[in-house]
Amino acid sequence: MEAPRGIGSFVVWDYLVFAAMLLISAIIGVYYAFAGGGQQTSKDFLMGGRSMTAVPVALSLTASFMSAVTVLGTPSEVYRFGAIFTIFAFTYFLVVVVSAEVFLPVFYKLGITSTYEYLELRFNKFVRLCGTVLFIVQTILYTGIVIYAPALALNQVTGFNLWGAVVATGVVCTFYCTMGGLKAVIWTDVFQVGIMVAGFASVLIQASIVQGGMDTILSDAGHGGRLNFWNFDPNPLQRHTFWTIVIGGTFTWTSIYGVNQSQVQRYISCKSRFQAKMSLYINLVGLWGILICSVFCGLALYSRYRDCDPWTDQKVSAPDQLMPYMVLDILQDYPGLPGLFVACAYSGTLSTVSSSINALAAVTVEDLVKPRFRSLSEKSLSWISQGTSVLFGVLCIAMAALASLMGALLQAALSIFGMVGGPLLGLFSLGILVPFANSIGAFVGLMAGFAISLWVGIGAQLYPPLPERTLPLSLSTHGCNSTSNGTDSLATTAMPFSTSAFQIHDVERTPLMDNWYSLSYLYFSTIGTLVTLLVGIIISLLTGGRKQNLDSKFLLTKEDFMSNFDIFKKKEQAFDYKSHPVEDGGTDNRAFNHIELNFTDQSDKIKGTHL
Repeated sequence: MEAPRGIGSFVVWDYLVFAAMLLISAIIGVYYAFAGGGQQTSKDFLMGGRSMTAVPVALSLTASFMSAVTVLGTPSEVYRFGAIFTIFAFTYFLVVVVSAEVFLPVFYKLGITSTYEYLELRFNKFVRLCGTVLFIVQTILYTGIVIYAPALALNQVTGFNLWGAVVATGVVCTFYCTMGGLKAVIWTDVFQVGIMVAGFASVLIQASIVQGGMDTILSDAGHGGRLNFWNFDPNPLQRHTFWTIVIGGTFTWTSIYGVNQSQVQRYISCKSRFQAKMSLYINLVGLWGILICSVFCGLALYSRYRDCDPWTDQKVSAPDQLMPYMVLDILQDYPGLPGLFVACAYSGTLSTVSSSINALAAVTVEDLVKPRFRSLSEKSLSWISQGTSVLFGVLCIAMAALASLMGALLQAALSIFGMVGGPLLGLFSLGILVPFANSIGAFVGLMAGFAISLWVGIGAQLYPPLPERTLPLSLSTHGCNSTSNGTDSLATTAMPFSTSAFQIHDVERTPLMDNWYSLSYLYFSTIGTLVTLLVGIIISLLTGGRKQNLDSKFLLTKEDFMSNFDIFKKKEQAFDYKSHPVEDGGTDNRAFNHIELNFTDQSDKIKGTHL
């Protein structure tokens, strides 16, 4: 589809800015392939040699889940449903605290590469395999959506070749992941966060100039009912209320930050546990910043198009294209800036896809290759890690082709995380928080949680909730001078939110659809987690879970929390980790938790060193 003539179009400068972003990302990959002796071992490749510090890891954590789905999806979400999305600020705070204080201490003291190693240590090989397979399926699905989302919006508004963009993203990503490993992934993320901030800033500054200042944007939003911050309706069927966002959102995002390999792999690659915790807390500031930027972009969208909605007026074919549409509209006099915004959306994609590819390679090598082929040398494991990176890059591009059949992007992406992430979060919570949980309880709980999540998730895709559940706000076209179609402001309220290709039309609504399938998508994860926990606890008690002998290092203990304060007690020692050669894991002696010790016996790495 050609770009509408009323707005600008892409010029040479825009393509140059975009190409430069891809090129710099690729160069970082090449640099880390050879810097410091290159990727000698699979540990170097997958864990950055456990030598990272807090700030780059924090920026990387921010970049990878603030993908193009955020850059394009959140502003159009705010444009259509109002600024209640801002409540996610509370959610992010809760998520970071839970991840840093519950999950991180256990994973860090065990010195593991793949979070699923924990499942074998705590339960057994079979539970580990289930977790690994679920993760691989979930990540490939999600990554497909993340590659496809910006390519589609870009193609629609700028005429940029759709599949050219998909393949270019996939290839560049796979290239720098394969060349440079985790270090390249983290440092390209740092560069890409810079690009994302610059892209958002250029849009916000220009929008406030064009609209006559932030005050005008806010008063327009207020008149249009877009500043609906407080909706305390406890009904779990309403799509976004304070409670669905804080409770449902916390479960959904904790399944990402607390136990998802892509994120955990990064903060475990920090050189000390203190740095790992700091990286999470610094990343919280980044999450808040990006949230505020994208909400303001949404309000600017509304202020700009309050009298003439481009979506109802059929200038764009999906809400995800509103943001690129506005960019070409307000930045057309500044060659290069629309390219910067597109680079911003793409930076989100690259950072998410690269972290997914690296995490998939880590999980495959650690959970599927190493246990089967114990005789492999470190050099050949490093080669296998690189080979699997290429393989998963190709798979993710193939998944993007499938994503082209799926509907509203933000919701689809989060539903996938909810459906698979919820039960996995329940499984890890069972292991870490419930001392008497055993492998039978864990397996049955995981299956029960997964079955229920799939049931509600797929039901919601097939029979989307009615508009009164999603509460879209009214959009107007009375200011449009085009006569292409005579829709009025009521037309949009009737549009259902889910534009899924799998939707079943003209069907008699049953109570099951109106209640169970209409549950807010944010609760999919909550249900999966709670069912897994509940069933796991009951089955463990019935199958003699109280009789097992467990080492306390697999559980969250009081000492794990108290060790937060060690940093004040032992300042001289706490920061003295330079004098110890850093090897595979941390110690599990709580008093000296921030000192890395030299292990001689590698086979004993999980046990840590007792002082």
